Amino acid sequence: MSNWLTQALAQYQSSDSTDWLSAAREKSLQQLHNTAWPTRKTENWRYTPLACLERTSVAEPTNDAFTAESIEGLECIEIVFVNGKLVSELTDNIPGVSISLLSESKESAQNLFQKVKPEHHVFGLVNDVLASAGVVIDVDESVVVDTPIRLVHWQNGGESHVRHLVRVGKGASLAVIEEYRGDNPLVATQYAEYQLEDDAKLNHYRFALHTNQAMVVGGSHFNLSDRSELHSTLIGFGSLLSRVDIDINHCGEHAMATQNSVYLLEGKEIFDLHSNVEHTKPNGTTEENIRGIVGDEAKAVFNGRIHIHRHAQKTLAELNNRNLLLTNKAEVNTKPELEIYADDVRCAHGATVAELDTKALYYLRSRGVSEQEARIMLNFGFINELIEQLPLEPLVEWLQGELKRRFNDLRNQIPGVEAV
Repeated sequence: MSNWLTQALAQYQSSDSTDWLSAAREKSLQQLHNTAWPTRKTENWRYTPLACLERTSVAEPTNDAFTAESIEGLECIEIVFVNGKLVSELTDNIPGVSISLLSESKESAQNLFQKVKPEHHVFGLVNDVLASAGVVIDVDESVVVDTPIRLVHWQNGGESHVRHLVRVGKGASLAVIEEYRGDNPLVATQYAEYQLEDDAKLNHYRFALHTNQAMVVGGSHFNLSDRSELHSTLIGFGSLLSRVDIDINHCGEHAMATQNSVYLLEGKEIFDLHSNVEHTKPNGTTEENIRGIVGDEAKAVFNGRIHIHRHAQKTLAELNNRNLLLTNKAEVNTKPELEIYADDVRCAHGATVAELDTKALYYLRSRGVSEQEARIMLNFGFINELIEQLPLEPLVEWLQGELKRRFNDLRNQIPGVEAV
């Protein structure tokens, strides 16, 4: 166990604070004591070193001043946390929807906490023990929530542990935006659990926008019931340590899940994405598309696993990871996996790591587009295809702006292109 984790758990054990999650926290604490700290010999961490976290020393936050940037044209319910503290008001005027703080939601928190996130995530266990910031969202049966809920977390130093718990009732629908930001030296664990009941629909967005010296590990985890629908989008920037785990569990028949991910990395940043899909029931559908652009000496890691259980007949599953390298020092480690125990399924997976398509570049040049602009168009178009699939047009435009700003930082690494 690392010095950082030993100190963090010691502080928890020496505190007098107790809540209705104490029993669950103690259970995870015991598991942590029996769990080895991940090393380069640990398969799920072999390409992502944790040395920076083991020797970390982060300063306490110095400034709580932060205003979440509005998304023009998008009406949404904004819940803002700064350095782990709620700085906005919680709305209580949505019929059929309950939104409360994790620390104040006894019954709902007990029903959802640790019920979706797998126990094998070591940092998830850390979050079980230490989580204090977050909300519990409960949507009643057949309630259609037209206004997205935007959960913004900004951190400029120190340490925070976030946990969101969401239940979408039978036949209900909801859109949730998880947005995480910060670039100073900081440590954070950020997890969310989603329970979709029969015929429920969730549009989910996770924006992991930490950069520079941030050390962040987190995940979004989903249980799907009969005929439920999940549409999830992940946007990731790299930092000193950035790891996201996505778990999708098909616990009912005829469930459908789509998961699109985009990551843009520069400098010596690291972004590690692990996804795991469990098809335990028949007639499920999963489609995953992951695309990344990696520049300078940055490193991307992707491990995607789809597990088709013995009784999950008639499953349709597809996983595709495509990457563009901007320099000869950029690195991508990708490992798509299919584990199939049913015989009546249609499944496919693939991965590519490449440079720009020279034929496409030549085509644009032949149409009068300069080489500089052609390279920019092809790189941005490579990821923009997934962004344009989002159902909320204001969110598409806002994200395109965010990605263009990030992409501008990568321009000086594209041959023949200067930053502007």
